[in-house]
Amino acid sequence: MAFIDYYKTLEISKAATADEIKKAYRKLARKYHPDLNPNDKEAEKKFKEINEANEVLSNAENRAKYDQYGENWKHGEAYEQAQQQQKKQYSGGGFSGADFGQGEDFSDFFQSMFGGDGGGFGRSSRGSASGKFKGQDISAVLNLSLKDAANTHQQTFDINGKKVRITIPAGIYDGQQIKLKGHGNPGVNGGPNGDLYITFNIAEDKDFKRDGDDLRTTVDIDLYTAVLGGEVNIKTLDSPVKLKVKPDTQNGTTVRLKGKGFPVYKKEGALGDLYVTFNVKIPTNLTEKQKQLFQQLKNS
Repeated sequence: MAFIDYYKTLEISKAATADEIKKAYRKLARKYHPDLNPNDKEAEKKFKEINEANEVLSNAENRAKYDQYGENWKHGEAYEQAQQQQKKQYSGGGFSGADFGQGEDFSDFFQSMFGGDGGGFGRSSRGSASGKFKGQDISAVLNLSLKDAANTHQQTFDINGKKVRITIPAGIYDGQQIKLKGHGNPGVNGGPNGDLYITFNIAEDKDFKRDGDDLRTTVDIDLYTAVLGGEVNIKTLDSPVKLKVKPDTQNGTTVRLKGKGFPVYKKEGALGDLYVTFNVKIPTNLTEKQKQLFQQLKNS
C-alpha cells in the first residue's frame, strides 16, 4: 500500500496544533460524510482516509511515532526494542558501541527485520525475530447521533472475533478518541497485544447545533406573536418546554435557557445552556381586509 501523508489528507501543516487538527477533521468529515454523499464511492473513500488520519494525528503518542517513523509508525516500539536487542546480542563481539539502524532508511530496517513492507510482522532472512513485540494497534470509528452522545450508555461490537462492550459517557464530543488497552492485534513471540483506538463521529442533528457544551436552535414564530407576545413550545434534548415571547420581539432575537444544553463530559449533573433564536415568519396570502389593516397601521 502506498504511503499516505496524513497531514496532507487533513489539509494541514506538520506544525498544526491539536485544535487545528480537530477543526480540520470536523470540516472535512462533514464535507465527505456518507449521509451527505449517498452512493458516492470517492466521498466514502475520502471519508475513511480522513478518519484514519485523524485517529493517528489526534493522539499525541501516535502522532509522535508517525512523525518519527512515517508509514512504519505502528512498529515504532518494535523498532526500538529490536535495536536494543541487537546491541545486547553483539555487545560481546566488539560491537558494543554500534548504533544499529542509525543512518538507515526505516523502511529498509523493517523489511530486513520483519519482512515485507512493514505492514505486518513476517519472517526475515534471519528467521523470526527472537524478541517479544507488541501487536499492532487497530482503530475503529463509532458513529453516534447527538442524542446518543448526550446519554451515558453501553455499546457492544466485534473486534477480531471478540465482543467488546464499552460504556460511552454522556457529553462525548465529535472526533474524540479513546484507547482500549490490549484489544488490538496479538503480540509476537508472546508479546503484549496491541491497543484499540476508537474515534467517535457524531452526526449533525436536524434540531440542534452543538457549540461546546451549549446547544443552539431556531424556532419560527408568527408576526402576531412577535408583536403582541405569547408562548411557543420549544424542543429540548429531554422534553419540550413552553417559552414566553416578549412583545415587540425582533427577528433574530436570541434567548438563553439555562441548563437545557448538552451534558458536560464526565461531570455528573453539569449541563450547558440552550440558545433559542426566533425567526419571525411574515404572513402570506393575506385577504384584502387584512392588507387594509396593515395599511392603516403603516399610515398611523
